[in-house]
Amino acid sequence: MSKTSTAVRAGALLGVIGVAAAAFVYFDQEPSASAPAAQQAAAAPVQRTADYTFERLDDPARTIVRDSQSVVATMTDGARTVVLSGPSRTFREPKATKAEVTTTAWVRLAPQAWREGEESAGWFRPWLAKALSDTTPDVLAVAMEYVDGAADEKNAEGVRFRGDAAFGPVAATGTGRLERSDFYDYLGVPWSFVDGTRTTPDSKHYGAVDCSGFVRLVYGYRMEYPLLGTNTRGPGLPRRAYAMAEFGPGVTPVPNTGRRVTAYDSLQPGDLLFFEVEGGADELDHAGIYLGVDSDGRHRFMSSRERVNGPTLGDVGGTSLLDDGGMYSRGFRAARRI
Repeated sequence: MSKTSTAVRAGALLGVIGVAAAAFVYFDQEPSASAPAAQQAAAAPVQRTADYTFERLDDPARTIVRDSQSVVATMTDGARTVVLSGPSRTFREPKATKAEVTTTAWVRLAPQAWREGEESAGWFRPWLAKALSDTTPDVLAVAMEYVDGAADEKNAEGVRFRGDAAFGPVAATGTGRLERSDFYDYLGVPWSFVDGTRTTPDSKHYGAVDCSGFVRLVYGYRMEYPLLGTNTRGPGLPRRAYAMAEFGPGVTPVPNTGRRVTAYDSLQPGDLLFFEVEGGADELDHAGIYLGVDSDGRHRFMSSRERVNGPTLGDVGGTSLLDDGGMYSRGFRAARRI
C-alpha cells in the first residue's frame, strides 16, 4: 500500500466528498414545478484522459482514481459499488420536499468486489472507460424511477419494471411478524434466489415495496446484484433491513454501535443506511439509500415508507435527513457499502 501525504490524503478526501454532494437527474432542462424527477435526460459524458493515478486511503480501505483534473472514481475494498464522476444532475420530488440534490456522483456496480491492486487486472481499464461514458440510469437515477408520479414502463414480457411504487398493505402474520412487500411483489412475478429458495408474489402487494424491498428492487432486480430469499449470511443481499446491516455483503463504513451515527463524512452516495425507528423494537427496522448533501446542506437519503405510501426522498411523515435531529436522524445506526 502506497503512503500519501496529509495534503494529498485531504485533497483526495475532499474530492470524494465533493463527488458525494448528491442530487436528482435533470441536466440542461427544467421540469415543471410539480413533476417528479423520474426521467433522465440525455447528457454528454465527461471527457477523460486514460492517464490515471491511483491512491490508497484507509477507513475504509479504498482506491482513489485520479486523472489530471480531479477524482474520477472511488472503489472500496470488499465492495462492488463504485462512485464515478460524471455529468451534474439534480434529483427532486416537489410534492414531498423543497430540497433538491445536485450531484456529479454516479453509482454503478463493478463486476466483482474490489481488492487492492485490482487496477492492474485485465477487466478494470475497459470497465472503467465504459462506466465513465455511460449515461444510462445508475443506482441513484433508478431509485428515482419509483417515486410518486414516476412513469410506468413494461419490459418485453409485459412486466411493469418501473413506475410509481406503493408501500403496500401491512398485516400481522401468524408468527407475529409484519407481512410486507418485496421487489417480486412489485413486479408480480415469481422469483428464484441464489440461495435456492423460490417465492411467488402476493397479489395484494402488487406494485408495492417496503423499505428493504425497495433496496432489493433497485440494487437486485435493476442493477443485478445477487439476492437471497432468506435473512441469512450468503452470496447476496438478505431480505430484511437488520440482516442486510448485520451480515450483508460488502463493508461497513459505519458499523452499528447501538448509538446514533453522526459520521456523515464516512458515507458516499449509494451506501445502504439502517435505522431503528419503530419504538421499542431494539432492532434495525428501516433501510434506505444515501443520496448525498442537498440544497440546504443536509445529508439526505431515500427510502420506501408507509406514511408517504412508497419510495421518497421527501419529508412527509419524517424528514429524509440524517443530521436534523428528526425521527430518522435520531434512529440512524449503521451503513453498508455493497
